[in-house]
Amino acid sequence: MTATAPSSQLSEFARNLRPRTNTFPPRPKFDSVEDERRFRKQRLAAGFRIFGKLGYNEGAAGHITVRDPELTDHFWVNPLGRAFSRIKASDLLLVNHDGEIVHGDHPVNQAAFAIHSQIHRAHPHVDAAAHSHSIWGKALAALNTELLPISQDGAQFYGDNVIVPDFSGVVLDLEEGRRIAETLGQRRVAILANHGLLTVGRSVEEAVSLYVAAERNAKTQILASSAGEPQLIPEDIARHTHEQYSRHADPGWVTFAPLYEEIVHEQPDLLD
Repeated sequence: MTATAPSSQLSEFARNLRPRTNTFPPRPKFDSVEDERRFRKQRLAAGFRIFGKLGYNEGAAGHITVRDPELTDHFWVNPLGRAFSRIKASDLLLVNHDGEIVHGDHPVNQAAFAIHSQIHRAHPHVDAAAHSHSIWGKALAALNTELLPISQDGAQFYGDNVIVPDFSGVVLDLEEGRRIAETLGQRRVAILANHGLLTVGRSVEEAVSLYVAAERNAKTQILASSAGEPQLIPEDIARHTHEQYSRHADPGWVTFAPLYEEIVHEQPDLLD
């Protein structure tokens, strides 16, 4: 027969497990706007390399943007037709909300402008947005269903994702971009019907790591549904779990860190 430790001992054990201080490196402070701009561009380039490594590329489709720290009605974005797996910080384009390329020599993806310009314009709190035609995101979008709380990881999206219905073709019209931005509201994940996933965040780190998590949870949900009827986490527990995920002052900073560490170790040229 196994002896059970007294509750007082268990409480002391739990206290000893708690970190004494927050040792994770915080987001850096910048001496100049140029330093912050370089940092954002390097993080954006890393986001593209991560997407490339994970197989989120689909021809010329897909784009990630980050707002410029000084010219806040401008955003940095990938050039049209450049492979995610080859993008460097120096390749990125700076585009304003009127569609003018302020920095860079290559054309911009019209769909990237139509969607991202309207999201950045409508939501000042959003500094980054990510969209691609990844396989599991497309599959979920074809099923016209939200990300459901069927696991701890899935519960982080509870009340934080929405379906944008009524696919109307390739997004080349600003009005369609405005509709996406309006439907998104204050949520961080949009499931574009018959199209794919789109995530937003207060940083590149948040938008990219949220996209990776959404894609993985779309896969989990589809696999579970193909085997049977997934058991949903009760609403109060799902809501509590979402709050736990959202409690961090800088969502995405910690979850992006291992992705960034790995991709820079493997592909350091992305920082150029």
